[in-house]
Order: sequence, then structure tokens, then C-alpha cells
Amino acid sequence: MSPASHKSSPFLNSISDFMSVRRYSKRTVKSYLYWIRYFIVFHEKQHPENMGALEVEQFLTHLAVKRKVSISTQKIALNALAFLYNRVLEIPLGTLGDFNRAKTPAKLPVVLSRHEMTKLLHNMEGTSQLVASLLYGSGLRRNEAVRLRVKDIDFDHHQLQVWNGKGFHHRLTTLAPELAPRLTNQIERVRMYLMEDSQLPQFAGVWMPDALSRRYREACRTLGWQYLFPSPRLSIDPDRGQLRRHHIDESNINRALKRSAAGCGIEKQVSSHVLRHSFATHLLESGADIRTVQEQLGHQDVKTTEIYTHVLKRGARGVRSPLSDLNNE
Repeated sequence: MSPASHKSSPFLNSISDFMSVRRYSKRTVKSYLYWIRYFIVFHEKQHPENMGALEVEQFLTHLAVKRKVSISTQKIALNALAFLYNRVLEIPLGTLGDFNRAKTPAKLPVVLSRHEMTKLLHNMEGTSQLVASLLYGSGLRRNEAVRLRVKDIDFDHHQLQVWNGKGFHHRLTTLAPELAPRLTNQIERVRMYLMEDSQLPQFAGVWMPDALSRRYREACRTLGWQYLFPSPRLSIDPDRGQLRRHHIDESNINRALKRSAAGCGIEKQVSSHVLRHSFATHLLESGADIRTVQEQLGHQDVKTTEIYTHVLKRGARGVRSPLSDLNNE
């Protein structure tokens, strides 16, 4: 079994089906299959049913000692294997503790200043600028932004509804009132696309989760369920072979951000997640409560949010450098 493919493995295919039926994102399915496949190959292709906690701990130690993966990467591998045993095989692993923990810490987030953020957005245009404005203005992840549906915009309460975010959690986050006119224009564009698409006999409507598509059969053709940022081209749904209009390719967003950053002289490595980092840091800088920021970001643990407080401190642990006082002498 090759680490690069699971097409010839009925076992891995069954896990893929198990996750798909339960509406796990394609990204999560791909990630979990990678680590499960790697685990099996590492143990000379033994079936997981014939292994257990000891083999999982040996694998996690290998990742930390030999592969020198980061803490977050080792945690993802652990989550994948815990899912395999606890959910798929229904063979609880119990408490794992006898393995080497990864020591490579997560990097401190890159954050843009307000001035840099202004330059970056002013150097963009069109759909990319609007998506970037939501990434920064609402603290969205890139995939959350491109998967927004028209119905998720709440103009009256200035908020966005984020469905099935990371960890399958839903949340509400703020919406800058200044974006309302542009979002209204964007929704009108979506309406025009829908009118054109509906003239095609083979058009099957927008993709919807299986349970909802069965319950609300005509919803896929209504404006509210259309993606807020639709692709300019129709495409064939690979799962069902139906003609649909999907959302824009999220990889294009990072490319647009990098072009803008280069064009306005920002030396920092700018990506979509940097805008989310900047959203959190600027909120805290303005006096927002950390619990509120945690809710806005959709973090399950406040410790994840606390990393943004580093920007609010002057120097290491808030210590004022003695060099700063030299000019006063």
C-alpha cells in the first residue's frame, strides 16, 4: 500500500465512506486518511485491528524523534488515529501518555499593522478585495469565506453565520456595516448567475449537504442557498456527475494577497490566515475581551486565542528596554 494513494485499499475506502456519510470535510478526510495510511505503512502494513495503543505511541514517538514534526502536526496525527480506533473500529485506545511529545512549537502569528492592512486592501479590487475584507473584518478562515451562502449574511444584525467551521462548530461573527453595499451588489451578481443557470435543462442547482438536499429538494435552486462567491464557470460535480456552480477556488485568494503585498511594499509573508491573525490582535488591542475574541474566531480553547496577546506587550513580557531611555540622558 503506497503512502500516496488509497484507491486500491478497501479498508481506507471504507473509512473515506464512513467520514463522507457523516459530512466530514474533504480536507479532513484527506488528512485523516494520510495519517492512518502512514501509521499502517510504518507498522509494516499490519491491520489496525491487530494493533493498539502501544503501536500508536510508537508511531507518535517516531513522528517527534525522527520526523521532528511540530506539536500541531503530531496532534493531528493523534486525532486521526483516535478517530480510527474510537469511531471506526470501536476499539477505544484509552489514555495515551507513553510517547515522546513533539517539541517544535507553533510559530507566533504574523500580524499586519492597521496601516499595512489599509495599504493591502486598497491595493486589491473586485471579488478578491471583498473576500479579503471579510477575512480581516470578520476573522474568517479562508475556506469559511468562500463557502458562505447568501443566506448567511445578516444585514440587520451586522453578523455572519458560519456553519460547520473547524471541528464542525457553528458560530456568529461580526460583519462590518461598511461592507453592506458591496455585499448587496455581490448578491445581485449571484442572482444573475442563478437566473442564467436556471435556463439550462442540465443545471442541478448548487451543492447541498445530503440530508438537506433530501429534505429541501428545491432549496438548491433558491437564491439563499447559492454560494456568495460563485465560480465564474459551471462545473461537473465529481461525486454525482451533475452540472453545478461551485464557489471560487480558495487558493486564488492567497495569490491575490501575495500580489497585493508585493505591490505595496509589505515585506511580511501575507496569507489569508494573517488577516485572521490581524483581526484577533486588533480586536484585543482595541480593548475587546479575550473570551469575546475566542467566540468570534471559533476557538474551542481560550489558550489558542491567548497567543494573540503577544502583540499587546512591549518587548519581552512587557519589559521596557533600557535603550529607550538613553535619549533622555
